[in-house]
Amino acid sequence: MKKNVGQTDKVVRFILGVAFIVGGILLVQSLLWLAIIFFALALITVVTATVNLCPIYMMLGISTCKVKDASKEEQ
Repeated sequence: MKKNVGQTDKVVRFILGVAFIVGGILLVQSLLWLAIIFFALALITVVTATVNLCPIYMMLGISTCKVKDASKEEQ
C-alpha cells in the first residue's frame, strides 16, 4: 500500500495519541465510557502514524507525503 501520511502529520498524530491516552487515564475513574472512547482514538491515531497510512485519507484521495519529482532527479 502507498503511504499517505507525511512526517508532520505523523508527529501530530503521535502527539494527539499521547493526549488521548492521558485524557483517558484521567477520565477512567469518573467517566468510563468517555475514557474508552479516548483510548480508542489514541489507538487509531498511533496506529495510523506508525504505519503511515490513513484509510480516511485514502478514501478522500488525500496525501500529506512529499512526492519526489522524477524530472529533478535526472538533472
